[in-house]
Amino acid sequence: MEKSYTSAKPVIPILIALSLTHFINDFLQSTLMATFPILREDMSLTFAQIGTISLVYQFAASVFQPLVGVFFDKRPFPYSLPLATTLTMLGIICLSFVPSVGWVYIAVFIIGMGSSIIHPESSRITSLASMGKRGLAQSIFQVGGNLGGSIGPLIVALVVAPVGRGNLMWFVLFSIVSYCVTTPVVIWFKKYIHQLKSKSVTLERKPLPLTLRKTVFVVGILTLLIISKYIYLESLRSYYTFYLIEHFKVSISASQICLFVFLFSTAAGTLCGGPIGDRIGRKYVIWLSILGTAPFSLLLPHVDFVWTIVLSFCAGFMLSSAFPAILLYAQELLPNKLGLVSGVFFGFAFGIGGIASAILGYYIDMYGIETIYNIVAWTPLMGIIAVLLPNLKYR
Repeated sequence: MEKSYTSAKPVIPILIALSLTHFINDFLQSTLMATFPILREDMSLTFAQIGTISLVYQFAASVFQPLVGVFFDKRPFPYSLPLATTLTMLGIICLSFVPSVGWVYIAVFIIGMGSSIIHPESSRITSLASMGKRGLAQSIFQVGGNLGGSIGPLIVALVVAPVGRGNLMWFVLFSIVSYCVTTPVVIWFKKYIHQLKSKSVTLERKPLPLTLRKTVFVVGILTLLIISKYIYLESLRSYYTFYLIEHFKVSISASQICLFVFLFSTAAGTLCGGPIGDRIGRKYVIWLSILGTAPFSLLLPHVDFVWTIVLSFCAGFMLSSAFPAILLYAQELLPNKLGLVSGVFFGFAFGIGGIASAILGYYIDMYGIETIYNIVAWTPLMGIIAVLLPNLKYR
């Protein structure tokens, strides 16, 4: 009798290894955003230049993701995760010593290329190792990335900000750890690929849950939801430290600690979004998480320092639970194209983040950071259109 993975239990050790890989990758990636205030002081950068640096990074991290997804869907490559780690490590080394803005662009482009490989590939392997428990598996995977992304600014505040960018070189040690963590994933995935080639695993081609016309409509709705989510998320991720420094006159290190609190909240929200979606349906998680962010985002520009931290935590928690649900919803729409779907949605999210960061930086230079924060606070209200999504849970 042929062996089928569809009836097996989730491969928890592999999911944990993927989560740790995601943790280290996003930890290293987040050092870029956390060094923005340091780069601004070192090179006398404008907010528009900060925005374009973020755009270059997000461009590299977004445009290539669908291509990576399509390529590895057809030609699975077990060493894709170590390759991504190598690119990220090279970018961090370059960022440690670059003397000019031009070299910063090159460094962040290389870092973005590492991200463009690891996100669609690790997400696809996560789906394969989930054995049907996609919500749980995707949350385990995503929470690693969000935790890594939240700790990065804290470490930068403690290790880099007081001394200088040269201390970023210490983060190369985490790349070495990443090679060790990905080893069991590489072994498992090689075995999985070998079993596919030997036809010892039966992969059934699943039918689409909706017609092509409805699928296109739903993808359009998901696209608008990602836009609303990442405009507001990027306003906090890229410019929250500057807002705190300008509005409350805090130090760079203090602002980085506050950024850590916000990013930690995104990890907590991510951990909840997947399993809740497994139980009540992705649609309701998407709807509540984005629209539920609006009360906190609208209040945030009008409160004191303590309440700013509290409201940013609440906004990050609510908003972050949406992306695992959106990604899994899209994978359920196109269940036979996991790599492509992961690449497109991760890539689109990164791309929107980069474009939003560049545009926000331009307008912050023109109108001031407080004015822009009052405007972007309204974007989560777009979450109301999630009511148009069909409920795939019972299909």
